[in-house]
Amino acid sequence: MNRIIKVFAPLMLALAVAPAFAEGVKIGFVNGQRVVNESPQAKRAKQKLEKEFEKRDQELQQMAKRLQAMQENLDKNGMTMAESERRNKEREFADLNREFQRKQREFREDLNLRQNEELAAIFERANKVIKQVAEAEKFDLIVQEAVYFSPRIDITEKVIKALSNEAAPAAK
Repeated sequence: MNRIIKVFAPLMLALAVAPAFAEGVKIGFVNGQRVVNESPQAKRAKQKLEKEFEKRDQELQQMAKRLQAMQENLDKNGMTMAESERRNKEREFADLNREFQRKQREFREDLNLRQNEELAAIFERANKVIKQVAEAEKFDLIVQEAVYFSPRIDITEKVIKALSNEAAPAAK
């Protein structure tokens, strides 16, 4: 019996207080994915990463073309080559393929690391802006993850606009 009271007492208290509390509570919702996709900071970060990794990506593409050409040459001429020449070409292909796989893996790891760094900075900035909007408009609670939210509490557009206004002087 004592255990039942411990479990249900807080629930009963919450149900009794909730209607009075809910009337004065102002709740907002922010779609974090939209902020990341649409904010100027996110767009700049994407461009920065593309520029930063462009050269390595081109090198990998060139290496992939070389591998493809080597494979086509082996497929086409392998039967007519001398045994030692064919083995040398196969070894050369295998070595280049290993190097390609290694460089590709390093590229993905470096890119993921940099993307995560840029995303963390964007979320940090967005969270500051969300807090500023919440304080200015006297919100009691702002959530970023929800199974459902009413469009009337969605303040995502306000956050994106605030981030845009913040980014405008930096763009000059």
